[in-house]
Amino acid sequence: MSVKELLINTEIVIGEEEFAKKISSGQKLKIKFGVDPTRPDLTFGHLVVFNKLKQFQDDGHEAILLIGDYTARIGDPSGRSDLRPELTESEVNENAKTYLEQAFRIIDPDKTTVRRNSEWFTKMDFAEALSLSRKMTVARMLERDDFEKRFKNNQPISMVEFMYPLIQGYDSVVLESDVEIGGSDQLFNMLVGRTLQKDKGVDPQAVLTMPLLVGLDGSKKMSKSYDNYIAFNDSSKDIFGKTMSISDETMWDYYKLLLIRDTEEIEELKKNHPMETKKKLAEELTALFYSSSIAESEKNSFSNVFTQRENPDEMNSYSMSELLRSDESPSVLNILNNSNIFESKGQIRRLIQQGAIKIDGQKVMKSEDIITLEKADSAVVVKAGKKIFFRVVS
Repeated sequence: MSVKELLINTEIVIGEEEFAKKISSGQKLKIKFGVDPTRPDLTFGHLVVFNKLKQFQDDGHEAILLIGDYTARIGDPSGRSDLRPELTESEVNENAKTYLEQAFRIIDPDKTTVRRNSEWFTKMDFAEALSLSRKMTVARMLERDDFEKRFKNNQPISMVEFMYPLIQGYDSVVLESDVEIGGSDQLFNMLVGRTLQKDKGVDPQAVLTMPLLVGLDGSKKMSKSYDNYIAFNDSSKDIFGKTMSISDETMWDYYKLLLIRDTEEIEELKKNHPMETKKKLAEELTALFYSSSIAESEKNSFSNVFTQRENPDEMNSYSMSELLRSDESPSVLNILNNSNIFESKGQIRRLIQQGAIKIDGQKVMKSEDIITLEKADSAVVVKAGKKIFFRVVS
């Protein structure tokens, strides 16, 4: 591929001239992408960078997937306004297993070099760690926006967080990477890798940042912390339904970054009806992780349920006695929470604030609203968002 093709969808490129020379010479490059297994699921935000890694892989370069099993126990401070909770070694290792299973749904496992940074950091002694820490000043660290804001707001910054960019940068030294790719929030960390490589007297890696994918809320970056994500491990129904929930404007970023559609193709798609275009997006994304037949089935199911404004023929039913303890009022909040469908009461409250919960077609205005069954054999249908339905029966 040409340099231009390999830089499609990149946001910032550092070291572009050297990168272009190496590509033009036909040199096989080492492309590094690191992920910290802090949680068990990869999201479509990660997919943006995995797409780029696959592009390099398909062009014959060495794709290095670095599992940050050591750095995950520290916690990446990028974009954080507080300290991350500390993970145990067993939690990190369990998450790492699922990361590989999910990653290989996008990239070719036979053409991927998998490394873990525990390979070298568990062998590093304290003197070596102190030597590494000399490579960066406190003033330089405070140039980071997130550190600068926390410092000004008197919010704690741990010494180990200061070490994180150095540790990520040292990975590049060990791996001898020619290119590091990541989200735009990783720019500072990746530049540290260049600095440490220069200090070692080797050619510094090029740095390619990818745009951060906007989440389902249409404003914040996709993140499990914001509960606005689509996960690789989501069911086909959830992938299709969540994709259909994004705004029409956000849809074009998904076409561009997840399905790699160019400007000309997107302009053609914009000529079609937004609902049909979004269904096409949802179908293709679902097919990426499942089969085309399953994706088509989800599209048909969605059309029956949502486009035609019908309740699904089949839905779970719960008796009022199952959903309430003797000391609880039959409020919407208590009943929905005891269904175990939702992650927390906080999620339920947010859905109510968004006007996303309806009882028999009527929008719920307050979490304290009472659900009543007028007759002994009566039932009500609860609808939450665009994909959750269940019956409450007497």
